[in-house]
Amino acid sequence: MAAASSLLSQDQCLCSICLDVFIDPVTTPCGHNFCKTCITQHWNCNVRCVCPLCNEAFIRRPEMKVNTFISEMVAAIRQSAENHASRRSEPADKPGDVECDICTGTKLKAIKSCLKCEASYCQAHLEPHLTAERLKSHQLIQPVANLDDRMCRQHHKSLELFCKTDQMCLCVLCTVLNHKNHSFVPLKEAYEGKKVELEKSTAEIRQKIRQRQVKILEIEQSAMLNRQAAGRKRAEGVQVFAALKQCVEKSQADFIKTIEEKQKSAEKQAEDFIKELQQDISELVERAAELELLSHTEDHLHLLQSYPCICTAPPTKDWTWVRVHHWSHEGSLVKAVAQLEETISKEVKKLLEVELKRIQKFAVDVTLDPDTAHPNLILSDDKKQVHCGDVTMYFPDNTQRFDTSLFVLGKPSLSSGRFYYEVSVQGRSGWELGMARKSIRKKGEIRPKPQDGYWTVGLWNGCIYYTVDDFPVSLSLKSKPEKVGVFVDYEEGLVSFYDVDAAALIFSFTGCSFLHKLLPIVCPYPNADYSYSPPLIISAVYQTDHLLCRTN
Repeated sequence: MAAASSLLSQDQCLCSICLDVFIDPVTTPCGHNFCKTCITQHWNCNVRCVCPLCNEAFIRRPEMKVNTFISEMVAAIRQSAENHASRRSEPADKPGDVECDICTGTKLKAIKSCLKCEASYCQAHLEPHLTAERLKSHQLIQPVANLDDRMCRQHHKSLELFCKTDQMCLCVLCTVLNHKNHSFVPLKEAYEGKKVELEKSTAEIRQKIRQRQVKILEIEQSAMLNRQAAGRKRAEGVQVFAALKQCVEKSQADFIKTIEEKQKSAEKQAEDFIKELQQDISELVERAAELELLSHTEDHLHLLQSYPCICTAPPTKDWTWVRVHHWSHEGSLVKAVAQLEETISKEVKKLLEVELKRIQKFAVDVTLDPDTAHPNLILSDDKKQVHCGDVTMYFPDNTQRFDTSLFVLGKPSLSSGRFYYEVSVQGRSGWELGMARKSIRKKGEIRPKPQDGYWTVGLWNGCIYYTVDDFPVSLSLKSKPEKVGVFVDYEEGLVSFYDVDAAALIFSFTGCSFLHKLLPIVCPYPNADYSYSPPLIISAVYQTDHLLCRTN
C-alpha cells in the first residue's frame, strides 16, 4: 500500500471542487475524479450534467460509484498526514485555540485559516495550500474561529477591500454595486493604516495614563503636605487655645480665691463679734443675778453697803453701731474680666506676630503699572510710589487706564497660591488699597466692592477707616496704621489686611470665589484742602528675629 500511495502525489488526491483531499472519490465517464458529495451537489445545482474540468456533457446522469483504488490511496495519504501532523501539531485543548476543520479524530490546533475555503487547517492539512498551484493563490490568515465574519453577508465572498468613504470592509462585488465611486484600499493597507492610528492612540492613552499617574502622585503629595500642615496648625491651635484656657482658668481661680478670702474674712469677723457678744451676755447675766439677789435682801445695812459697788461697775461695750463688713463683689468681677481681656489680648497679639511672620514668607515684589494709572496720578521712576498731582496728564486712549477713579493696578498677577505685599500709608489722610480682578471695569464711576471684583480697605478724611463688603463697614482700630500688609490665599478665598507695626488684624474677606487673575490695587486720595501729602509707597519686606524691619 505504501508503494501504491507513492504513485500519487498529494496534489493529485485533491478534489477540484472542494480543493481538499478526496472523501469517497468517484470517477466520471470522462476520467476525472471528484468527491462523491461534491460532484452530486454540483450536478444538483445545474440543469445539465457537465464535468467541472473538461465541460463534457452527459445525456443522462452517470451512476457514480466509489473508486476503491483512489479511496485506498487517499486513506493512506490521509493516515500518513495525520500521523505526521500528530508529531508536528498540538491538540486544540487550550482556551482560545482554533480547531482544524478537517481533522476527524482528535482535533488539532489550526495554524492558518483560508478565507477562500472558509476553513481552518492544522499543519498537515495546510500542506495542499502550500504545494498545490491552484491553492497557493488562496488568502491565508492567522487562525480564527469566526470565519463567517470574514465573508460578505450580502454576496458571500471574502472581504478583501476597505471603503475609506464609509469606513467598512467590502468584497469585490460591493465595490461595483453598493459603493460605486467610493475610495478603496486593500485590507492590508487599511490594516497598516489603522494599526498606525491605534499605535498612536495607544501611545496617547499611555501618555494620558502617565500624566494621570503623575497627577495622582501630585495629589497624594499635596494631600500629605496638607495633612502635615493641618497637623502643625492643629498643634499650634491646641497650644494657643490651651494657653488661653489656662489664662481663663487662672483668672477664674484668682477671682474665686479673692471672693473666698473676702468671705472668710467676713466670717472671721462675725465669729469674733459673736464670741465677744456672748462674753458680754455672760457678764450681764451674772450682774443681773447679783442685782436681783440684792434687791430681795432684807438686810438694810448690806444693801446700802453693796449698792455703790454694783452701780459703779464698768459698763459693757456699746454694740449699737458695730457691723460686719459687707464686701461688694461687683468690682471684683469687672476687674477680673478686664484683666482676663488684657491677658488674652497679649496672647492674641503674640499669635498675630507669629502669623504675620509666616505670611510674610509669601512676599512678592510688587510694582505699579503706569498703563492703568489715572491721568492725575504720578508714579516714581521705580514704579514703587504714587501720589495725586494737581494737573491732569494727557495719555493716549487706553482701555486699561482708569479715567474717573484715582486707582492704579500693580504687578504681578495672582491666579493660584499665596501673595503678600506691604504699603506705607504714613502721613496720609486718605487712601485705599487691596486686591482687584484683572478684568474689572476701569471706565466711569466705580464703587469698589467684592461683587464687582474689589477687595479693599481705606481711610477717609484722616479718621474714618472703612471697607465695603456687602455694604460699607466702618472699622474700629486701636492704633493708626503706618504700614498696611495685604495677604491673599487664592485657593482659600481669603484676603486679609494687617497693621504691620502693631501686628494687628484690620479686616479679612473670607469665603471669596476667585475665578480670575487678581492684581494689587492702590488709590492715593488727595487731602481735603489739596495740601501736600506723602506718596503711597510699596515697601520692601524684611524679617528679623523679633518682628520685621521694613524700608521704603
